[in-house]
Amino acid sequence: MKILFLGDVMGRAGRSAVQAHLPRLRKDWRLDFVVVNGENATSGMGLSGDHAKALLEAGADVITLGDHAFDQKDMLTFIGQEPRVIRPLNYSKAAPGQGARVFTAPGGRKVLVAQVLGQVFMKRPFDDPFSVLDAVLRQYPMGGQVQASLIDIHCEATSEKMATGHFCDGRASVVVGTHTHVPTADAMILPGGTAYLTDAGMCGDYNSVIGMEKAEPMRRFVTGMPKARFTPALDEATLSGLYVETDDRTGKAVRVEMVREGGRLTAAGPS
Repeated sequence: MKILFLGDVMGRAGRSAVQAHLPRLRKDWRLDFVVVNGENATSGMGLSGDHAKALLEAGADVITLGDHAFDQKDMLTFIGQEPRVIRPLNYSKAAPGQGARVFTAPGGRKVLVAQVLGQVFMKRPFDDPFSVLDAVLRQYPMGGQVQASLIDIHCEATSEKMATGHFCDGRASVVVGTHTHVPTADAMILPGGTAYLTDAGMCGDYNSVIGMEKAEPMRRFVTGMPKARFTPALDEATLSGLYVETDDRTGKAVRVEMVREGGRLTAAGPS
């Protein structure tokens, strides 16, 4: 199976990049399944129902969220109506929606998608991500219940992301980090056959401070004083993510490539 994961979509620039590039990439790379993290797609804070629809129409099969899952209040109701939007497994137990779900890819193949929030350096105390992941992976083993599985680990600490990758090694096809908006250079297949990347980066304008217009973040760093709201940068965005090929029989990864398409970053992707 050919799977594409795209990192945090950041504001209008990120949405535009997904809409401009994803339909072509689906065709050119013959993608079977696409997962997009959309939690910053609406003004850099959360995801609205309308913008979720736009990402799905552009070619996403599933959208994951994150700690900003419900910053846009209409997502509280939209997520219950749209099963292709996933919120973190270890979010509040009162939160609507689901944190893991099995989807159908071409040929009737089953794909598990799940997301968890990390605990280290996060502003709110979320439940233990490892125990909830363990339960889901036990329920949907690769090569049995599902032909592939993808875990989005949304957190600050690179160490926690790497620990999650090793915890899931051999039990998930892909473990990929999101949240920090900067792509790491450690795409690899772990010893047990799990494709791993510490952070996929963002689909956004990299002439920015992690996707935001530079002036206000820089002012706060220099002076320690806020003056205005953060606003997403609007120049051409780079589509950043991870491409993985898996073995349908075992669910294990057989190829992994970083993806960077358009914008300022050096291009990368499957040849």
